[in-house]
Amino acid sequence: MTAIIFAIATFFSTFLGGLLGIKFKDKLHYIISFTAGVLLSVIFFDVIPEIFQLTKTYNLNIVLPMIALISGFLFIHILEKAAVLHHSHEEQYADHKHPLVGVLSASGLILHSFLDGVGIGLGFQASFQVGILITIAVLAHDFSDGLNTISLMLINKNTVKKSIVFLIIDALAPILGALSTLVFTISNKTLVLYLGFFAGFLLYIAAADLLPEAHSKHSSYKLVGLTIFGIILIFAITRLIT
Repeated sequence: MTAIIFAIATFFSTFLGGLLGIKFKDKLHYIISFTAGVLLSVIFFDVIPEIFQLTKTYNLNIVLPMIALISGFLFIHILEKAAVLHHSHEEQYADHKHPLVGVLSASGLILHSFLDGVGIGLGFQASFQVGILITIAVLAHDFSDGLNTISLMLINKNTVKKSIVFLIIDALAPILGALSTLVFTISNKTLVLYLGFFAGFLLYIAAADLLPEAHSKHSSYKLVGLTIFGIILIFAITRLIT
């Protein structure tokens, strides 16, 4: 029950981040630039280190999550091309509508948020101190998750109403994840493979979608600076909580 109470706090962190994205949707190119930096930093300073730590701790083959990473990258790339949802005409890039990509991207973040809740639940099963540390870590980046969910939905031309629905689901996901630990657990091997796939998925979204979109009509050093700021911010957070 303690894990559930702390997981509820992540709802507000995620939701507030999403509300910020909606409030400043007219300046979406700034948010997108920042979001791209956040995603890149989460991949390289949070998800991938976690993969290596888990493979080392449980003596797993590192090649498998790396294959999953490439698979995640190729999955969204092939999906976009096959569905003709993404085109390379830079002068028209920002005007293309591909809401399905936004839905899939937000769904990936929701699944990640669910596993955040699983982490909280399992942490409190280990000890109160471990549970608190994991909760702090989740709270630190769930604000960005909410912002990312809204950004990825809006950039792909989904409606604000639909974006809010996905934001609410994302905010509820950690609570559901924590609840799930009362019923079942996820194997370490499955978790590592998921993290690899998710890292590849996010890498494509950040590098091939968000950064080109942010600079398609509003390229400036300020946007570059926001991307760098997003990277540094998440890097600092991950150093403080480890």
